[in-house]
Amino acid sequence: MKTLLILRHAKSSWKHNDLTDHDRPLKKRGEQTATLMGELIRKHDLTPQRIISSTARRALKTAELVAEACHYEEQIIATRALYGADPDDFVEALRTLDDADERVMIVGHNPDLEVLLESLTGAMESLPTAALAQVTLPIDSWKELEENTPGKLAHLWVPSTL
Repeated sequence: MKTLLILRHAKSSWKHNDLTDHDRPLKKRGEQTATLMGELIRKHDLTPQRIISSTARRALKTAELVAEACHYEEQIIATRALYGADPDDFVEALRTLDDADERVMIVGHNPDLEVLLESLTGAMESLPTAALAQVTLPIDSWKELEENTPGKLAHLWVPSTL
């Protein structure tokens, strides 16, 4: 059994019109929420062994703040493949992981993450900024993961309800 944590990036800023979408930073509120979600991960003993993030500035900063708050000590894997990704892109990234990684977190964007969550669990859930879904997967090896692996949505945390 593997656990996949799916985290949407925290609230980003639209203040700088000269920046590309990929380069948009987090708002101050987004930074606070990312830290809150990291603390929640630590409190629930869900600190991942591996974090994979989109290279978009807002996603990577979210991953860094969450990692610090949940006491994640490994390097974050940043990949452009998770920016504008479909479920197959996520699966491909996850299939490269070491099987010693029982719990993995991916940090990305919508609607990509909502589509992935539905693909793996059948659950059609909204993932507002900084929402965190915990999915259990009936696999022993990440290489077994498929786009339609029948996972279970174990929990969904939305910052506005915490």
